[in-house]
Amino acid sequence: MLALLRIRRIIITSNTHTKLYSTTTTLQPLQQPLTKTQIKTLVLKNYTNANFTNLIKNVVASPSVIFTAIHNISSTPTPHPNPFFNITSLVQELRENRFDVAANCATLNPPSTQNGSFLVLPNLKLKVVIEAVRMVLEAVYDERFVTFCYGGRFGMGRHTAIRYLKNSVQNPTWWFTVRFKNHKFEHAHVEKLCFFIERKVKDCVFIDFIKKLFECKVLVIELGGNWLGKGFPQECGLCSILMNVYFDGFDKEIQETRLRENRENRELDPKMVVDSSLGGADVFYKPVKVYAVRYLDEILVATSGGSKLLAMDLKMKVVKSLELGLSLRVDKLNTAIHSAVSEKIEFLGMELQAVPPSVLRPPMSEKAIRARKKYLRQKEVRALEFRNARARNRRILGLKIFNHVYKKMKQSDGFKFDYSIENEVREIFKSWGDEVVQEFLGSVDECQEWHRSLTAGDFLSLRHIRNQLPPELVDAYDNFQEQVDKHLNPVKLRKVIEEKERKEKQEEEQKYSKGTVEDLTRFCMKVDAPLLLIRKAVRLLAFTNHMGRPRPIEFLFALEDADIIKWYAGIARRWLDFFCCCHNFKVVKTIVSYHLRFSCILTLAEKHESTKREAIKHFSKDLKVYDMNGNDEIHFPTEREVKMMGDRNLSDPKPVDGVLSLATVRLASDEPPTHCIAHFCDKTTTVFYRVRLLQNRLNVNPLEKEKWVQGMGVIHESLNQKCLPLCTDHIHDFYLGRITLQDIDCTSCVDVD
Repeated sequence: MLALLRIRRIIITSNTHTKLYSTTTTLQPLQQPLTKTQIKTLVLKNYTNANFTNLIKNVVASPSVIFTAIHNISSTPTPHPNPFFNITSLVQELRENRFDVAANCATLNPPSTQNGSFLVLPNLKLKVVIEAVRMVLEAVYDERFVTFCYGGRFGMGRHTAIRYLKNSVQNPTWWFTVRFKNHKFEHAHVEKLCFFIERKVKDCVFIDFIKKLFECKVLVIELGGNWLGKGFPQECGLCSILMNVYFDGFDKEIQETRLRENRENRELDPKMVVDSSLGGADVFYKPVKVYAVRYLDEILVATSGGSKLLAMDLKMKVVKSLELGLSLRVDKLNTAIHSAVSEKIEFLGMELQAVPPSVLRPPMSEKAIRARKKYLRQKEVRALEFRNARARNRRILGLKIFNHVYKKMKQSDGFKFDYSIENEVREIFKSWGDEVVQEFLGSVDECQEWHRSLTAGDFLSLRHIRNQLPPELVDAYDNFQEQVDKHLNPVKLRKVIEEKERKEKQEEEQKYSKGTVEDLTRFCMKVDAPLLLIRKAVRLLAFTNHMGRPRPIEFLFALEDADIIKWYAGIARRWLDFFCCCHNFKVVKTIVSYHLRFSCILTLAEKHESTKREAIKHFSKDLKVYDMNGNDEIHFPTEREVKMMGDRNLSDPKPVDGVLSLATVRLASDEPPTHCIAHFCDKTTTVFYRVRLLQNRLNVNPLEKEKWVQGMGVIHESLNQKCLPLCTDHIHDFYLGRITLQDIDCTSCVDVD
C-alpha cells in the first residue's frame, strides 16, 4: 500500500519550481548577529539631508545584515552555516538591483474540491530579504512611532497594551473601538504607503521592492480580517511594520488631540480646593483626558471626565481621518460609543469594563475573616506548643547535665579535659535564661500576678514601721520596689498593647473609609477573558459534549500518544499564556485543568480501548510519557503549575488560533530522507505530517458568524491536505506551539495522494 503513494513535490526555480538547496557556497562564520544598535548605526550612516538613501545597496545587501536576518527567522537557536542558497550571489543581486521577487515566489492552489483563492508564499531566500528589509524599517521608524502604537514592535505586544490600560487609564467614562470592513490594501493604498515611506527614505530601489511584493501578492495587508498578528502563513513579516508606518500620521493626530485636551483641561488649582479641616468639604475633580491604544488594525479610544458629546465629536474626527486621510473603509455600524461603566467592550481578544476598585480587590467576606481568625488561633496554639516543647526539652537536658556533673564531682576530684568548655556551657545556659526572661516579661498576666505578690500587703510599706527600721533597709526595700515596678508592672505593657490595638483599628477604619470613597469616585480597568467565546471554541473542537463534559476527539486517534498529549499541551499552554493578564484567569485555569486534561485522557483511553481509570493509571493525571531512554516527560501543564500561574511575567503571547485551527497527522511512507522544511534545519531524518484544517474537517464556513468563533483566525485553505516533512524536534515544537506556520517553509510542502 505504501508503494501506491504518489508524491508530488512543490519546488521553486525561476521558471519551474525547484527548491534552492544549493551547497556551493556556505556562509562565512560570523561571530554574532548584529544588535539593534549596530543595525541602527549602519542605517544612520546613510542619513543625509534629513533622508535615508541607498538602504538596499548599503544596508540590506550587507552580509552581516543577511546573517542577522537568517538568525532572526531561524527555527533553531544556531542556524546551520550552510543556508541552502548562495549568500554571495544574493548580496551581488541586491547590490546590482537584479533580485527577482517573482522568481522566488510559489503559488499554492486550494484542493480541487474547495472553492478558494490561491496563496502566494515567499521561499526561504525571499524571506531572508524581507526580514532584512523589516529590520531596516524598524531602525528607521521605531523611535518615531507614538507611545500607544503596539504590535510589530519589540516589547510592545498585547500584554504591554493591556498593562497600559490597567495602570494608566483612570476613570474612563465613554469609549469606542474602530471596526474596519473586510478589505485588502489596493493599489491606491500601496501608493499612499510608499508616499509615506518616501518622506524619510529616498531610495527608489527600496520603494520598488516593496511595490513588487504587493504586485506579486506576497505581501497582503487585509484590514478587518482575522489573521493579522497570529502567525499564519498568509501573513508576511513586513505586514506589522508597514501597517504602523501607514497609521503613523493618524497616530500623531490622535496624540495631538490628547495633548490639546490635557492642556485645555488642566489639573485643579490647589488654591481652589477647600481644606476639609477648616470646615469645608472634600473636592473630587476629574479632568477631561483622552486615551488611545492601537494594536495593528485594532483601535481603542476612551475619554475620562468628559461628556458623551465629546466622545461623539472625537469619534467623528477619527472616522473622518481614517476614511479621507487613509482611504480605509470603516464599519460605522459597529464603531459605536459605549459607556465604560455599564457596558463591556471587546479589544485585543479580551473584554474591558470600568469597575470600582472593590471589584478588582474585593474585601474579605465574613467566611474568609472567620477562616483567617481560625488560622491565626491555630498558629498561636502551634507556637505555644512549640515553646512548651522547647522548654521541656531544655529542662530535661539541663537536669541531665547537672546530674552528670554531680556524679563526676562526687566520684572524682574534678574534671580533667584537654580544653575548657565552661564558657560554652555558660553561654548556652545564659541564652536559655535570657529567652525565658523575655518570654516571662512579655506575658501581661504573669507579670501582673508576680507584681501583685511582691507589692501587696507588705508591712515595710507602712510609715510607722519604716521610721523604726534602719535607713539602709528602707532604701534597699525602696530600690527593690522600683525594680519590681520597672520590670513587672503590667500597666506600661498593657498601654503599649492597647495603643497597638487602637492604631490597628484606626488604620482599618481609615482603609474602609478610603475604599468607600474610592468606590464612589474612582473607576479602574477590568480585563476579562471572553468566557463565552472560549466555551464556544471548546465545543467547536469537541472537547466537550452538549452537557459541557469532557469527551474524546476521534480524529486524534491516528496520532501517537506523545503527539496527542503535545497537541493538547500546545493549546493549554497558549491559552494560559494569552489570558494570564485577565481578572477571571481562574476560570481559564479550570477549563484547562478540567476540560482539556480529561478530554486528553478520554482520547487516549478510547484510542487504546480502555477505561478512563486505566488511562489515568498508565499516564497519570499529569499525562506523563516516556522517551526512547525510558525517561518520563511532562508536556501538559501540571495541576500545581497551573495553580501557580499568574500575570507576573507578561509578554507578547502567540495566539492560540494556529494550534486550534489545524491538526497534523503522521503518514507512513517509504520515501527517501528529505530535508526538514523548518527554517534552516539541516536534518534529513524527517517524517511526513498531513495538515487537516479545522474548517474543512468540520465543514464549517468561517464567514458564518453564528457557527464560527468570533475573532478566531482561519488558515488559508490551500494548505489543507498538504504534507509537511519535519524532523522530530520541530514537530515537537510545532505541536507545543513554540513555532508557527510562519517558521516553516510552506513552499516546500508536499502533495501526497
